Amino acid sequence: MPTILNAYLRFGTSAREAMSFYQSALGGDLTLNPYRDSGVPHDPAIDDLVLHGMLTTPGGLVLMGADSGREEDAPVGVSLALSGDDDIELTGYFDQLSAGGTVQEPLTRAPWGDTFGMFIDKFGVSWMVSISAGGR
Repeated sequence: MPTILNAYLRFGTSAREAMSFYQSALGGDLTLNPYRDSGVPHDPAIDDLVLHGMLTTPGGLVLMGADSGREEDAPVGVSLALSGDDDIELTGYFDQLSAGGTVQEPLTRAPWGDTFGMFIDKFGVSWMVSISAGGR
């Protein structure tokens, strides 16, 4: 089995909302495991928070996340990047995932020929979308 690198996002208390939002934009199957059902010792105040969540899409995207139960700072110096040549799919992801967030750079033709854009979603996660020149 090859080694795989996946993103694992940490949220203060909004993992359920965030992961459901990502599922609505990316599709796929979402599993959310609350602390209550984990068998892990924890403060009962966080029973309903997500100990582990995983979104898996038919196209092979995997995104994981969890609640920490405390306020989390947005990650600095890290962006999730979606890339490929399917203009319609990637433009749709950009539009849906950036809704309610801040578009830093709209999807436009970049000097290297691809279409590229960046945004911070409504949960503070930084994203980049790149559509190869053959896709547009």
